[in-house]
Amino acid sequence: MNVLAALAVLGLLIVIHEAGHFLAATMQGIRVNGFSIGFGPALIKRQRRGVTYAIRALPLGGFVSFPDDEEDSDIAADDPDLLRNRPLGQRALVISAGVIANLLLAWLVLISQATIVGLPSQPDPGVLVMAVQPGEAAATAGLAAGDRITSVDGTPLGRGEEAIQVLVKQIKGSPGIPFQLERIRADQQTAITITPANHQSGGKVGAQLQANISGKTRPAKGPFEVIKHVNDQFMSLLNRTVQGYAGLITDFGTTAQQVSGPVKIVEMGAQLSSQGSAGLVLFASLLSINLAVLNALPLPLFDGGQLLLLVLEGLRGRPIPERLQMAFMQSGFVLLVGLSVVLILRDTSQLSVVQELMGR
Repeated sequence: MNVLAALAVLGLLIVIHEAGHFLAATMQGIRVNGFSIGFGPALIKRQRRGVTYAIRALPLGGFVSFPDDEEDSDIAADDPDLLRNRPLGQRALVISAGVIANLLLAWLVLISQATIVGLPSQPDPGVLVMAVQPGEAAATAGLAAGDRITSVDGTPLGRGEEAIQVLVKQIKGSPGIPFQLERIRADQQTAITITPANHQSGGKVGAQLQANISGKTRPAKGPFEVIKHVNDQFMSLLNRTVQGYAGLITDFGTTAQQVSGPVKIVEMGAQLSSQGSAGLVLFASLLSINLAVLNALPLPLFDGGQLLLLVLEGLRGRPIPERLQMAFMQSGFVLLVGLSVVLILRDTSQLSVVQELMGR
């Protein structure tokens, strides 16, 4: 059930992203002829009011298509309602609307949780291990996703973000130096020794950490406390996400190993879902923000790549040649599909059930 919940969240976020593009176009009277979830051949296809809605074979995203993209379209090339004939500002809004929709959804999910369920009570002691990279120090020491780390060398970690900072500081400050962790797995507490690898930025163990949240909540003292709490949580998630993608530029070798594909994303979602509604809300918000930041990158096939072409058009005073635009987008599609296949294969091979089968 936790896996199904994670899949449902992932699918919903893709739909919301594409709905942002779709609504931004239709509300401005811009012609739209397709709304698709996934890429490749259509598995389910329905047409309504001139728009073809489809679910496609490769669930790696989605797209909204326009008559501008069809060579055999019967719509006049100078039709004012074609996307390419609209002012740059209107086109930029359509391109940006998916990112805006995901950011807005993340904020609304957090505000709904805080308003209806209440604010989270103080996190449980310790730090939750979200994921472990095979072959790294954490995996060698015996850590696994779902473990709760409660102390370092006999000193309790505390709670929440403070606990994460204490553990990270210990890891980064101990390259090649072993230290002891107390961890809880299946209600059993054991001690393990871990030796961080020596890395240019300090010690590294290859584990993703998260505050050990519980499903307990408390009523908010008023609307201002709700808004402040949600804004702080939203900005924290957004900053961490941006910093993570920035690491692909400043420290590609390390950060690239932490990039997750669809399988790992669903696994992490299932893990968070097991902690109750608070964990599922955190997963939905974090994933929605990740989709927004990822799509804002100025790369082919992403919204940021299309915005880059639009900026270049504004600077040149005329559109980029169509053959260059096509080459730019096609290279992005090949890159996206290739990267997704690699990540799916890598993440699937790292699933505990697959490793057990391979061990047999």
